[in-house]
Amino acid sequence: MKAPILIVKKLPAAGMAIFPFILLKTAKLKNDPEIINHEKIHLRQQLELLVFPFYILYLLNYLINLIRYKKHDLAYRNIVFEKEAYDYETDLNYLKNGNWYGWIKKI
Repeated sequence: MKAPILIVKKLPAAGMAIFPFILLKTAKLKNDPEIINHEKIHLRQQLELLVFPFYILYLLNYLINLIRYKKHDLAYRNIVFEKEAYDYETDLNYLKNGNWYGWIKKI
């Protein structure tokens, strides 16, 4: 999956995927295959859900987790979409091997 990469110095995270772009905090991160793979996993999740519903489910899952865990970091790390992306960011063949809707297994 080819995605345009934009550098956004004031980005609140190292990377972010907003279909169809990958946003990175620094140009140096373009050379980090794991962060690029992590964000590409998010791009595919967005495609799986036809983009807009992804953002709704992402936010809803975060808010439910925030009530459950009462801490931002725990709430964020337990978003089903983040679980899939973090679990497979080091597997650079994950997207090539299919694995569509892998986030459903994380519910």
